[in-house]
Amino acid sequence: MTAPKPQRRARKIAMTPDEVTAFLGEERTCRVATISADGPHVTPLWYLWDGAQGSEGSGGPEGSGGGTLWLTSLSRSQRWTDLERDPRVAVVVDAGHDYTELRGVELRGRVEVVGEVPRTGEPDPELERVEQAFADRYTGGHVVIDGRHGWLRLHPEKITSWDFRKLG
Repeated sequence: MTAPKPQRRARKIAMTPDEVTAFLGEERTCRVATISADGPHVTPLWYLWDGAQGSEGSGGPEGSGGGTLWLTSLSRSQRWTDLERDPRVAVVVDAGHDYTELRGVELRGRVEVVGEVPRTGEPDPELERVEQAFADRYTGGHVVIDGRHGWLRLHPEKITSWDFRKLG
């Protein structure tokens, strides 16, 4: 796995890798853009950011090993249909109200399906930790496997961030 391309523009307001990891850890909803037959399709989803990859590397999203964004999606949805045809996505997480408060992260790359689709609970060591972390974050620790969702993994090829609070 290669590290994401470094951000070239707007370096003055770019977040550090640690800031990206902290930001993605505190926000809860992302917007996922896929490419449908009719053009772009954007939907909100909950996500899990794993900024340290253990054996695959570490150091945050722009470090030596990058990070992983985990998404769970209905397997019978326009988003899933789009991704079966073309796995490229752009994912945005942002926050702020006034101009001087705006901050966010865009992650781009190709998703890959992990585990069975739809997820019915077959033991999967790769998903065990992810499902529990997702449950701890969103459902009070209760892992929900409903036979309608599947897991998607994104190792970002490019990460762009901004934090207008750095403008002073």
